[in-house]
Amino acid sequence: MTNKESLQRHLLQLDNRGYKAYKEIQDSYKFDEFTLIIDWVQADPFASPSKFRVKVPPNIARIPCELFQSRSREIALRDYLTRQFDKAARNSSSKRGTGKSGLIAVTRFGQEVLERTSAFIISSTASTIGDLGGVEMRFSVGLPAGGRSILGRQAAEMLCEDIPRIVSLSLKYSSLNAAECRRHVETVEDADWLRQQLAEKQLVAFVADGSILPRCSGVDNRPLLNDAVAFVSPPSLKVEFNCPNRGLISGMGIPAGITLIVGGGYHGKSTLLRAIELGVYNRIPGDGREFVVTNPGAVKIRAEDGRSVAGVNISPFINRLPQGRDTVQFYTENASGSTSQAANIIEALEVGRMPVLLVDEDTAATNFMIRDRRMQELIAKDKEPITPFIDKVKQLDADCGVSTILVMGGSGDYFDVADTVISMDNFSAYNVTEQAKEIAEKYSASRAAEGGKSFGEITQRVPVPASLDPSRGRRDVRVKVRNVDELAFGTEEIDLGALEQIADSGQLRAIAAAMVCAKQQYMDGKRTLSEIIDLVMADIEAEGMDILSSFPEGDFAMFRRFELAAAINRLRSLSVVAKR
Repeated sequence: MTNKESLQRHLLQLDNRGYKAYKEIQDSYKFDEFTLIIDWVQADPFASPSKFRVKVPPNIARIPCELFQSRSREIALRDYLTRQFDKAARNSSSKRGTGKSGLIAVTRFGQEVLERTSAFIISSTASTIGDLGGVEMRFSVGLPAGGRSILGRQAAEMLCEDIPRIVSLSLKYSSLNAAECRRHVETVEDADWLRQQLAEKQLVAFVADGSILPRCSGVDNRPLLNDAVAFVSPPSLKVEFNCPNRGLISGMGIPAGITLIVGGGYHGKSTLLRAIELGVYNRIPGDGREFVVTNPGAVKIRAEDGRSVAGVNISPFINRLPQGRDTVQFYTENASGSTSQAANIIEALEVGRMPVLLVDEDTAATNFMIRDRRMQELIAKDKEPITPFIDKVKQLDADCGVSTILVMGGSGDYFDVADTVISMDNFSAYNVTEQAKEIAEKYSASRAAEGGKSFGEITQRVPVPASLDPSRGRRDVRVKVRNVDELAFGTEEIDLGALEQIADSGQLRAIAAAMVCAKQQYMDGKRTLSEIIDLVMADIEAEGMDILSSFPEGDFAMFRRFELAAAINRLRSLSVVAKR
């Protein structure tokens, strides 16, 4: 290991040399208050920025142990430190030449608090330091260039002046707002605690009183501050919890079973469901939905015209197709709305541990959701291959243990199967279950049930290893992420726009790496997709997300098994066989 002065001299000596000469500085350097590690250096000023780390020891960072004494607190603290480093880096970064020259940045993030590989806590083992923690922060640096020549003086200024200043402002506890940091940690801990209490109270979701659910816009996930109506629970659905930090909190508990969210257009139905579907994650203080929590296995499903489907048993919903097409091992390169929605539900059930299904009629296939009495009279059941969701939703609960929360504004037939009905009126919630049941009794739908005696079989599939190929040209692995909805995997472009619970591009980067890991380590033509997902997730649980990469990545964020399976299922090259 060399030191700061040596790095500074080396950078000055590199001035005006070809950009690739920056590779010479790839090393570790001892600064006064931290160690700087340069893991990888870009070969071109327009390429992906260089990968850096700093390690600030406990005797310098001096972070109190109580802020990271549990896993929940540690993840929250790491998130907070990442945001502070980002703020300080934004204030220090400036354009210093061509391409990405002058950039100092951590991973992108939004309102969600996720486990990330951007920051880690270094625990102290020295008794003289006491119960204090240090920090490892991973970030990107655009090394300065004029054209494709090194700007050594600007590089020396960035690495030897700007980075120490950023570290001092963001990674030393004495420089942080202690009250703000504590609030961040305690808010996340309380949300995690609330989520753990849901099952005990037979709830699938909780929406705290005072929550601000509307967002600024469809592309701005921050809370709407002007004219937003704070959420208030209907008295009959109100529950209370005594949180570890904030104490007593009240709000609406959504019970297990079948829940309808009804109301007029633009009155907040989808806004409530959107808050619930992202309630599988924690949020930062001030988001407005900090205490909207959902069972962590809740999965949002929608229709997805045009997606490919590989060997999925959609027969619980669709059978007797024309030309005798097989629906027990159903293949298509261009699914309709109804077949895609059926496949999406079955695929989520196949990988297991999905206790809650979330559906919004606005993004659902109408013919998949309902077949009313008049249509049943005109088109006999033996001429209709689709068994509508209304006739399967109760079986899904009874046979599979899956509750459903459904936004439904267009069909009162669902009153017959609902256990709870919540009406949204100008963003205010009302429990109208009794009124809905009275209406259902007064105006009988008179439709015939078409669901049969049971939900049907969930068939496990075994991926054919050769059908997952991350290579392209001479590269054994080529994966690339675009925002949160598109993933390049080898020669394929996977459209993930329908996966509304991917909240962060870092999750998609980690999913891409996990797909490569699954292919290389566990796909043997014998293991089912569910078993492969289990093994990958177990590796991450035991070793962390660093196991997904050959060198320290700073831009991975933790994902769920459902989204990993969904990405694999959307590979158009995917081929499977049924488990023997």
